[in-house]
Amino acid sequence: MTTTAPAPSDAATEQAWLTRLLLNPGNWQVQHDIRDAADLHRRIMKLVPDGLGDSPRAHAGVLFRLDTDGAGPPVLLIQTRVAPDTGRLPAGYAQAQTRDMRTMLTSLRPGLPVRYRLLGNAVRRCGPNSTVGKWKQVIPLHGDDADQWWAARAAAAGLDLHTVLSEPADALTAWHQRDGGSGPQSPVRGRERQGEAIRVAHSATRFEGAATVRDPDALRNALLHGIGRSKSYGCGLLSLAPGGSGA
Repeated sequence: MTTTAPAPSDAATEQAWLTRLLLNPGNWQVQHDIRDAADLHRRIMKLVPDGLGDSPRAHAGVLFRLDTDGAGPPVLLIQTRVAPDTGRLPAGYAQAQTRDMRTMLTSLRPGLPVRYRLLGNAVRRCGPNSTVGKWKQVIPLHGDDADQWWAARAAAAGLDLHTVLSEPADALTAWHQRDGGSGPQSPVRGRERQGEAIRVAHSATRFEGAATVRDPDALRNALLHGIGRSKSYGCGLLSLAPGGSGA
């Protein structure tokens, strides 16, 4: 008797691209963009087609993260559900490499060891009886509270965590015009006015470590849609790498 392998889930057959931009720190446009998360978001959105409706970031599946280690040029990782056009970047802005993620998405299986990285907006919304803030106020989490935030979301994303290394990252700062024209606002560390602009800082925590895949479908969904809040400002992109011995 022959058996037929189960068909891959819809998530397994979905397509995504990961673009790695090695930014040129001497380029004035790079310097401008990395100082303002809203401007960086606008730059990234130029890489995907126009006319994507009221929620273009979500329609294009755009997630991104700016990685800086102080030892070399900053690296901007951009994930999209449509093929990006890096030719739209200004001359001298970055060295670009784009790869199709389909092989990685379809290779996930239960028991697969991986290493992960996430820049997460670890926050909690206050309830009506909260003693730490006003009702519905968003409070940033730190230390063990931030680790618990990630542990809960990792479990929902189909990962069994083995190690967690977390550290606070610099707040992601965005400047918005008072009419809100530069994008959604969800402050977590307060606002500051300067002329006609409002400064909004979004807290961020970097999580890294080792894990095992428990639920491939849940993990694919988390990879494609991101984790947590503040995705428009550089949070939520989950990165995976092989986690076998010697990785």
